[in-house]
Amino acid sequence: MIARFALVLLMPLVLGVVGAAHAQDVPGIEICTVEKTMERRTSCLQSNVDFLQKTISKLTTDHQQKLDAANRHIDSLKSSLAGLQKLVADLQAAQVKLAEDMKKKADAPPAKDAAPAAKDGTK
Repeated sequence: MIARFALVLLMPLVLGVVGAAHAQDVPGIEICTVEKTMERRTSCLQSNVDFLQKTISKLTTDHQQKLDAANRHIDSLKSSLAGLQKLVADLQAAQVKLAEDMKKKADAPPAKDAAPAAKDGTK
């Protein structure tokens, strides 16, 4: 009960502090036409220019990092592709060799020992 009472009393104070935090100047584009004096307009415009330059610099850095990461990924994919192409070439060579071996085996005359075994198996 006392904790609830303290919470109810402290809540407006906490909300007041949070509300004060929102009153801080947040960097961004400001509307400079509302300023009356030339010095304040100039300062406002310079603030906008600084903000835009920082934003462009940050975006440039971020995009360059993304491009670098993409290029590294492309390079790794290229090396993987080269490895897979070599594997396919090896498999194709093995398949051709196997086909040649099978053809030689089919063309070769049957062995002398194999003929009687075949006759025994048919009986």
